Amino acid sequence: MRRASARLLSAFTKTHPNSRNLPKLLSPRPLPSNPSSISNLFPRTHPPIPFPKCPSRSLQTLSANAPPAPLSSRQQKLKEKSDLEEAFESATTTDDILAAFQALEHALDESDKRLGLACLKVGQHLESIDSEDHEKVLGFGLRALKILDKDGESSISVAMALHLVGSASYNLKRFNDSLGLLNRANRILGNLERDGSSEFDIRPVSHAVQLLLANTKTAMGRREEALFNLRKCLEIKESILEPDSRELGVAYRDLAEAYAAVLNFKEALPLCFKALEIHKAQLGQNSVEVAHDRRLLGVIYTGLEEHERALEQNQLSQKILKNWGMGSDLLNAELDAANIQIALGKYDEAINTLKGVIQQTDKDSETRALVFVSMAKALCNQEKFTDAKRCLEISCGILEKKELVSPDKVAEAYVEISTLYEMMNEFETAISLLKRSLAMIERIPQEQHVEGNVSAKIGWLLLLTGKVEQAVPYMESAAERLKESFGPKHFGVGYIYNNLGAAYMEMERPQTAAQMFALAKDIMEVSLGPHHTDTIETCQSLANAYSAMGSYALALEFQQQAVDAWENHGPSAKDELREATRLLEQIKKKAFESMSNAVSQEALPLSHGSDAVPSKLEQH
Repeated sequence: MRRASARLLSAFTKTHPNSRNLPKLLSPRPLPSNPSSISNLFPRTHPPIPFPKCPSRSLQTLSANAPPAPLSSRQQKLKEKSDLEEAFESATTTDDILAAFQALEHALDESDKRLGLACLKVGQHLESIDSEDHEKVLGFGLRALKILDKDGESSISVAMALHLVGSASYNLKRFNDSLGLLNRANRILGNLERDGSSEFDIRPVSHAVQLLLANTKTAMGRREEALFNLRKCLEIKESILEPDSRELGVAYRDLAEAYAAVLNFKEALPLCFKALEIHKAQLGQNSVEVAHDRRLLGVIYTGLEEHERALEQNQLSQKILKNWGMGSDLLNAELDAANIQIALGKYDEAINTLKGVIQQTDKDSETRALVFVSMAKALCNQEKFTDAKRCLEISCGILEKKELVSPDKVAEAYVEISTLYEMMNEFETAISLLKRSLAMIERIPQEQHVEGNVSAKIGWLLLLTGKVEQAVPYMESAAERLKESFGPKHFGVGYIYNNLGAAYMEMERPQTAAQMFALAKDIMEVSLGPHHTDTIETCQSLANAYSAMGSYALALEFQQQAVDAWENHGPSAKDELREATRLLEQIKKKAFESMSNAVSQEALPLSHGSDAVPSKLEQH
């Protein structure tokens, strides 16, 4: 199973302090290998391509006993076209389909819709066999779209052609092109559904379009938007599949994985429970699907910081996987268990678990590298830094060999390793690893959200080590990437703006700092709530910035908000309340001194002026 790339970095861990101990999450499930093979989604309900029949088939009205009448030249041509169409429709192998298409295209006009539908069928077939020639698939799709769309009518065939071209564009990493085509296909399908004008069941086509929209948006880093399309996929499957079918259970789990990948564990939990309920009822307590459901539940409970429940689900999953002899999945589950044990502070147990996993891994495998990372994590928590560094050196040695093969996974591992070096106050090493990770991620378009996280972490560490001017561009880039990936109100964006505010304060630019703190406060109030600790601290930072600018009225307003918020926390925040009250009094004192100085400055010119007038008169 793939690890989730959407993981909070230590700049954001105040909200999810145990995020570094999360088991490896699944990213939203990628497209099937043949994304435009719509029939593979729901084979029982898939509408066939609406291929019009040649008129010659209705001409055979003579008695079987009567001698065949000679055909006219027009009837002969119609019969030839009919035979070519039948040969094309009956072809099954790739060679036969391409040969039949070549014969058919010579017999049809370029504007004939039958040729457009034939192009669509060939393109879909090539996708279904995982053809690597995406340009060829794109060519068939564009040709089909040009013919079928010439009248500008909304039809199922046009939507399918748009989906095919969008799929080929996706495979060619032309994500903006893919998104535009798929949005139009979605609008056409929506119109057909509202009008009830389609004689075919359009739901399988709609599902394929929604799934590809989700994957395209994910590839562009727009993961929050992708969740909307994944929700639509589930709704379509709910309308087609039996309510207790295994496939529907998998659909619930897929969506739960997608929410977990963006750390939205509250939304993921009921979806995963629904998947588990269906799979237990249909397949029994000890099925593989139930094992996968329970493993995901372990991940979700870890994200919710309910580690005991997480470990319980993980152990149940392991038991099933052992019975089925699923070695690789079992190793991943055991690695999950070790990370949960670390989150629980059971470091010795985690190390013993990891020692068992190491014995089952290949010398240069990625799993082995990740085991050593987790081992180092446990040792760091025990302050056994020498042993931890040795584990990290072994892990990096393995990962270096995998950089070209699995750059996304290696880059993410480097990020986790950098966090451990940071724990050991090895900041330069941590920054070096993060920059190495960033260089790899920047070449992978679909890892934009990871790029934002890594940039944020580099900026934060540079700020921490006093390299403020170097930190700012990294954090500014991070804010833009994360806004595109998770939306402008995600709490991670708020933390970046808060760090930017701190950087500008260090650079003695309080006005710019106040702008950053204000953005951070607005985001945190929405995402975390007005009384969250980090929201209150940002409010105090905003007051400090206004105070540094000499805008004492605004400074007093925000510091008073901080005092009121700490009061709402009750006795548990008495120290914070005392400090906030002290700062409020300090700002009041500065404001009073500023007003006194202003009055004195206003009075002085008037005094000097009145003295000056007589002296001048005396001169005259």
